[in-house]
Amino acid sequence: MPLNSAHPLAHWRVVVPRVGLLLLLALAFVLLTGLLDGGIGVTPLRLFDQARYPLANAWPGLLLAGLLLAISRRALLSFALAFLLQGLLYAVNVLKVANLGTPLLPDDFRIVGQLHKGGMHILSGYLPHSPWPYLGLLAAVALIVAAWRLEPPLFARRTRGARLLGGSVQALALTSMLVGLPTWAKVYNAKTLWLEPWSAISTTTHSGLVSALMLFHLEYGKGEHKPDRAEAARLIEQSTPALLQSMQAPGAAGELPDIVVVQSESFFDPSIMRGYEHSSFAPNLRRLAAHGSSGKLHVPTFGGGTIRTEFEFLTGLSLRYFDNLQFPYLQMSHKALPGLVRTLSRHGYSTLALHGNDPAFWNRTAAFKAIGFDRFVSQSSFPPTAANDGKYMADSAMTDEIMTQLKDDGPPQFIFAISIEAHGPYDVEPARIAERDAIPVPEGIEGRDKLELQTYLYHLKHADAELGRLVKLLAQRQRPSVVLFYGDHLPALSNSYQIAGFVDGGDMLSQAGVWLLVDPKHPGKRRTTDTASWLLPGKLLAHVGIHDDPYFALTELVGPQLAALTEAPGAPPLAEGDAQQQLDQAMASIDQLRMKDKLDSLLPRPAAPAATGALAHGDAAPGPSSAAVR
Repeated sequence: MPLNSAHPLAHWRVVVPRVGLLLLLALAFVLLTGLLDGGIGVTPLRLFDQARYPLANAWPGLLLAGLLLAISRRALLSFALAFLLQGLLYAVNVLKVANLGTPLLPDDFRIVGQLHKGGMHILSGYLPHSPWPYLGLLAAVALIVAAWRLEPPLFARRTRGARLLGGSVQALALTSMLVGLPTWAKVYNAKTLWLEPWSAISTTTHSGLVSALMLFHLEYGKGEHKPDRAEAARLIEQSTPALLQSMQAPGAAGELPDIVVVQSESFFDPSIMRGYEHSSFAPNLRRLAAHGSSGKLHVPTFGGGTIRTEFEFLTGLSLRYFDNLQFPYLQMSHKALPGLVRTLSRHGYSTLALHGNDPAFWNRTAAFKAIGFDRFVSQSSFPPTAANDGKYMADSAMTDEIMTQLKDDGPPQFIFAISIEAHGPYDVEPARIAERDAIPVPEGIEGRDKLELQTYLYHLKHADAELGRLVKLLAQRQRPSVVLFYGDHLPALSNSYQIAGFVDGGDMLSQAGVWLLVDPKHPGKRRTTDTASWLLPGKLLAHVGIHDDPYFALTELVGPQLAALTEAPGAPPLAEGDAQQQLDQAMASIDQLRMKDKLDSLLPRPAAPAATGALAHGDAAPGPSSAAVR
């Protein structure tokens, strides 16, 4: 009897200290996660007044630590390894905030699959150059290895299934988090944990980075929004008279021009920054703007995410209406996507995409097939002598390849050229260092920030020079042509923007880029129009006299009222009046129907074709005119 009564007591003497150790480690994990995070809502003291915030932010890490404990049986090792992995997540977040001004979002993890497709070459440039972070990481790994060898197991190897059961439960819980099981919305409640959909920064500050990732994952990982077909039909019905009038306007007279579009990497007009108000880093852009259409360009990204602007231009769809498409080329599942390329193909154009980088990066090879390009010429197809300047292919090499690809006979040609010379990071020495060092910077910008700003402006000047050279070369050809030039987003120079500020006093995420549409052989009069990247294809088609696409005619009609709403994720939201909000919601349904290939039956068609230049190329009907919507 004494032995039987003593046995439970001995058992609890072993169990209680071990449970106590785990509770202390869990508490330490929560507190240290709050310190590492730094958000005002998850600091250690918040355990006393809003414990849900720091606990929710640490919960995925605690589950990981528990899973590692079931595998390794070592408590200190498991919690340390989980904290180290969490620390790496926070380190990546610091790099993104420093370069792009916004914290990590769930779709950022899609980049992992791009590392072997040219992504590592680009992203490695943003890693710290100091050896200390890497030495610290090695030291942490060494400590973990030592813990594995020296720390005694917390419990026996064989536990009659308890170890397997506990590990399985935590593995399933962690997996359900990663896949976004709706049940977790009870823990990561958008209202309770302060989700601000328009601002990842605010959400992270109040709820912590890990909670913010979960909140955005659960909120926007639900799939596509369901369009309101009736609302879309009402807008189209109201617009039909204007659309039909637009689509019956005369088209281009004679031969359709070759079209060269240059999506210029990180190009913007620095004169919007304080200290550069009277600068002229882009003299060719300004000179050509006096003889063409130009203005501010609102784009859906900042500092990176080129494919967001690119997707909007090529499809004419606004990413504002697709919360689930953060990186559209990586998420597209369409075999064929309507847009500018297919409209031009119907008019007899041969279509070519041109980019001096790895074709697999951002899944461009597959995406361009879905969008309808005939060919895609990428880095490996450029001449071996193609020049680099800094880390990437020079814009001069791209201009050379454009002129090589253009033919003097045959069908009209559409070339979509994506430059890369001005891509960040901007701490790689350019070809001509003295030229870079002579560039002035606004007062207060010093050290590394000064060097990066000078390097960017060095490449910007080259992009502008190549714009001038391209237009001059096209003017010398016999065939007619037009050039559309635009910047995909502002460069990631967050510190310089914060030091200098902007002339309009606005946030860096709200600043617009630039666009230019010009005829090299027949310069026109200056026309200034502010627009958005998803509205550019409608303007381009109207300019060249292609008027038979009712969707692009509609974007020309409603675009002026919606253009300014296009902003980078995280930008302060613009206030909308009732009429603008109603139009915005209707256009969202139209774009969502178009993405699903369910819009055509709602769009009007002209009653009878008019005699247009486009019909000479085998088209069935004319289309929208920009003149009818201004």
